[in-house]
Amino acid sequence: MTDAIFKKEDVLIEALPYIQQFEGKTFVVKYGGAVMQDEQLKMMIAQDVVLLRKIGIDIVVVHGGGKEITSIAEKLGIETKFVNGQRYTDEKMRDVVQMVLAGSINKDIVRRINIHGGRGVGLSGIDANLIKVKKTSDELGFVGDVTEANNSILKSILIDGYLPVIAPIGFDDEGIIYNVNADVAAGPIAASLNAEKLVYVTDIEGVKADGELLSHLTKSQAEDYIQNKVITGGMIPKVESALSALQSGVKKVHIVDGRVPHALLLEIFTKEGIGTEIVAD
Repeated sequence: MTDAIFKKEDVLIEALPYIQQFEGKTFVVKYGGAVMQDEQLKMMIAQDVVLLRKIGIDIVVVHGGGKEITSIAEKLGIETKFVNGQRYTDEKMRDVVQMVLAGSINKDIVRRINIHGGRGVGLSGIDANLIKVKKTSDELGFVGDVTEANNSILKSILIDGYLPVIAPIGFDDEGIIYNVNADVAAGPIAASLNAEKLVYVTDIEGVKADGELLSHLTKSQAEDYIQNKVITGGMIPKVESALSALQSGVKKVHIVDGRVPHALLLEIFTKEGIGTEIVAD
């Protein structure tokens, strides 16, 4: 019993300097992947972001929801197609994306945050001109790349003590709505807030090279790994977004395995962490 108490005490002592260091800073947490399918893990993520907010860190959550979109589309008889790993979004699929991301998923995350004593507020990229985009390519349909992240609404919400939860859809200069990859959206949002950290909570351990987890990665190393195809597939948008965020002033980017209970806290408040941190050179 005494050993268990000492271990708990050690954890708290180890966390203290990080708490002091990050008080008043801004973290952007991108949340997605298979982690969003597990009830217990969803509650833990909500607990983690509420705890971070309670100790004085400004938190912004950006969420995905690909599996839920596919499931609802199937129930509605809408075919799901992917082009080079990205969802093809025609008008019907765009309606499903908007309904699921800005509706059911967004409000479920907000509800969980509020259950644990947070003050979650649901937003989409359409609200207050938050996410402006341009069309990615004709072959992807209504999929957009972020051209501007307007932080004014986020700053107002954060100052008042709320915790914004953002669904990644945006619109262009003509008012046309686009689906936006959540990994891609998180970087410009973090950069617009000059965030201390951008954390991707996903369903993989982190960035690997030759099967080994890389706990630390510099910007130039990450660029080399992408070019040499060490980093491939769905990890590429995350790492490219991370590099863009670092270039725009975000201090550090983390990719962590959300399947580990309280992964967010373990990565931020322990020396070793559990995932991959990416930093500028």
